[in-house]
Amino acid sequence: MKRYNLITILNRIPILFLVIFVTLQSCDNKLDTSSETSLSSATVFDTEARIEGLTNGLYKSMKAGNLYSGYLLLYGDLRAEDFVCRTENALTGGYVWSNTFANTTGDITNTWEQLYSVINNVNNYITGLESSEVISATQKNHYLGEAYFLRGLAYFHLVTLYAQPYTKDQGTSKGIPLRLIAENSSEHNDLARSTVAEVYAQIVDDLNKAEQLLPESYESKLKNTTRAHKNTAIALKTRVFLSKGEYASVVSEAIKIVPQTIRPFSATTGVKATLQDDVTSIFYSDYTSTESILSFPMTASDTPSGVSLSEAFYANRIDYVLNNSSTGIISDTEWRETDKRRTFVTFNTTIGEYTLAKFKHVSPSIDYVPAIRYAEVLLNYAEAAAKTGNLSLAVELLKAVRLRSDNSYEFSESALSANNIEATIAKEKRIELLGEGLRATDILRKLDIFPVKPTLSSMNPVAVGPNDKNYIFPIPNSEILTNKLINQ
Repeated sequence: MKRYNLITILNRIPILFLVIFVTLQSCDNKLDTSSETSLSSATVFDTEARIEGLTNGLYKSMKAGNLYSGYLLLYGDLRAEDFVCRTENALTGGYVWSNTFANTTGDITNTWEQLYSVINNVNNYITGLESSEVISATQKNHYLGEAYFLRGLAYFHLVTLYAQPYTKDQGTSKGIPLRLIAENSSEHNDLARSTVAEVYAQIVDDLNKAEQLLPESYESKLKNTTRAHKNTAIALKTRVFLSKGEYASVVSEAIKIVPQTIRPFSATTGVKATLQDDVTSIFYSDYTSTESILSFPMTASDTPSGVSLSEAFYANRIDYVLNNSSTGIISDTEWRETDKRRTFVTFNTTIGEYTLAKFKHVSPSIDYVPAIRYAEVLLNYAEAAAKTGNLSLAVELLKAVRLRSDNSYEFSESALSANNIEATIAKEKRIELLGEGLRATDILRKLDIFPVKPTLSSMNPVAVGPNDKNYIFPIPNSEILTNKLINQ
């Protein structure tokens, strides 16, 4: 059997009972990654402590090298216009950056396999947990809610990376295989792709279940940031419905955690999400702020797998620098020097280039990796409000984000007009969420073009549009070789 065939099969066999039995330390300062490899599947759900460890293990599996160790964020930004490749290391997203990947490219294969590994872990966890009788019904529901949330998150990444945008044809294109049962062998490898619409329906179903089952909050700021709660599921649904172009649904979800119509905005139920007064504190000091709806924690004993965001963007390697040409967001004159977010842009005198300083910790790389922030929810809501005709609310939401970082800024009348407000919100998202992996999703759902950008290496980027071969990631060759139904 060829190596990539074996890898694909092994990635579908659950590792829950082998290496990801994790417990949350009582000191409440990190997720411990110690393993109990002697446990069997028959006993692994027989104590509350073991179930808690397995739950933490699901989050740990989401921190795999090509996932929330940082690469998912890299891929989400590199394809767009704001970063320039300066090294010859194609293995750190170079082919993704240049849009010259193939179905054998490591980034394409590894991300696919790791996301399906997460999904299979969740499926096995749900099966085992549902038969367990050692915890209360309430606690079981909380754990199930976390599992459904993580499966919905994993499928969202798969469908946005490897399938045509829902907005292209209302989801009628072939999407990805929906694997919803626990697999312990290669017996069920052969599975046809569901449509994009069917995958999104499953994501929404998972997130709706998660919202109903998840707790309102946890007992600590750390858990409120690193474990899913009701507002986490709601926040992710604003992103999901925005990707579908279902703006009324974005509004109906956002209003649950953004009930106000004028500033300041904050959630009034569950974890009281709100914007932090100082945007820099979210990344430099307070990783567990109420703005951080979900982050994946890193510690000195649990650092990112592979290359961290701080290494890729800021120090040591610096594979990618900021695009300072006229097409790069840092060159936009409306992003003023008085804006606190400008502290995330630094000039490295050694290499003579501008770099992103959002993630600055190296040796060890202990920056938490953000998955969802309240600022994103506000901007998702702003776009949906504009699309559904509520211009005044869209302006209020937009101003909340901009004025938090540049309180003397005044938008022009033209920028806030009905004709231009959506473009103004889109620009604000590029500024606010720079380096957080959401740019490609916005380009895809709007059916825009991934543009050509400058290069500082031998890698030559190409532009790709909705009808081009590499507009989305291809189904990996390893999947084609082991799944006879994938192309049917």
